[in-house]
Amino acid sequence: MIDNIESWGRYPRGIHKEMINVFWRDELHDFSRINGSVLPIGLLKSYGDSCLNFDNTLLNMSGYHRLIDFNDEEGIITCEAGTTLSEILNFAVPRGWFLASTPGTKQITVGGAIANDVHGKNHHKGGTFGCHVLEFELVRTDGKSIICSQTQNSELFAATIGGLGLTGIITWARLKLQRCPSPFIVMESIKFDCIEEFFEINAESESRYDYTVSWIDTTASGANLGRGIYNRGNHANPEDFDLPKEVKDKPPLPFPLDYPFINNFSVNAFNVFYYNKQTHKKQKQVVHYNPFFYPLDAVNNWNRAYGKNGFLQYQFVVPFGKDLSTIKQIMTIISNSGLSSFLTVLKTFGNVKSPGIMSFPREGITMAVDFRISSRTLEVLKECDKLVRNAGGVLYPAKDARMSREDFQTFYPQWIELAKYKDPKISSSFWRRVVGE
Repeated sequence: MIDNIESWGRYPRGIHKEMINVFWRDELHDFSRINGSVLPIGLLKSYGDSCLNFDNTLLNMSGYHRLIDFNDEEGIITCEAGTTLSEILNFAVPRGWFLASTPGTKQITVGGAIANDVHGKNHHKGGTFGCHVLEFELVRTDGKSIICSQTQNSELFAATIGGLGLTGIITWARLKLQRCPSPFIVMESIKFDCIEEFFEINAESESRYDYTVSWIDTTASGANLGRGIYNRGNHANPEDFDLPKEVKDKPPLPFPLDYPFINNFSVNAFNVFYYNKQTHKKQKQVVHYNPFFYPLDAVNNWNRAYGKNGFLQYQFVVPFGKDLSTIKQIMTIISNSGLSSFLTVLKTFGNVKSPGIMSFPREGITMAVDFRISSRTLEVLKECDKLVRNAGGVLYPAKDARMSREDFQTFYPQWIELAKYKDPKISSSFWRRVVGE
């Protein structure tokens, strides 16, 4: 029995029977010999229990991470499912290519990116990660190998993208990258004083900038409710800027202690400091892609700053039309609760539809908020759930550790379709919590 396996949020906790590490294709086991269920995992960067399988077995695919093929003319890369986004970037960026969609960490596997259909700062133009997956191999626990694409086994392809790893074991995938002229981003940061101003800036930014995202100060209230800093950017062209010839990739700093440094006092102080550190209304600079896309990757194990009890990341999306009122109500609840967040992100999703039937992003506005685990946190998030539900929004399963079964099945009625394609030997703590199978 193994009791030290945690998701990134470190909550909930439980015991696993076994962890099987896979490095080669022929190490995929005869799953009929395993008692109970199995769940393929990557680097355990999901925040909740979608990457956990309490009292059962985990299949660790992170050691299965070789590059297989690359078409330099079309930017098509084929790799094993345990390959990280970092490994793809290290290979592709010097060759003039970049990920067509990337979340806020590059330390996740391709298999995990597909299973959670991750998204990034360019969703309003490029959609989700799944929009750029051309095909993959799926091995079912009965030993069958199935090639999936939009034209071949298309229904299983759609169920697997965003399917939370439940349809089988992704062994390799073929992805379409996008051109990038340099490793640098021309970034503009704009301070805004309230949530209404965010919407004004966002409206005039999304047509001109490939990447947009905002940090929000959740301690602000009253006339300053929803104030923050809006970041927008495009890839820098060497012909337009005097770019550095070489950038040394600094190793991440280790987080020193497993201790709850993030508390009400430190969070309030940080929010005030971060908002005021930019002295001008607008600031423009050219930065390497790492601090622009992956600022938190600069610190290893930063989740330890919340302490051993862990934390929750609460991410939702609500459709346009009900976005402003719902966001203001949720921000007011958070501000009044005293549960201010160290990292709150706000951005919009566009109308680029994912091929995945269970994909989280849909046209509207999304907000992600981090909270330390406490009984008060759980109470406050129940209030927020009601607002999201009433607005016709949904929560993000890859970030979730506490969504009710009723809410999940209301948010994702397509779970019934996913269940048709679910591998009968594969399960997760999340699936049993929200479905019961």
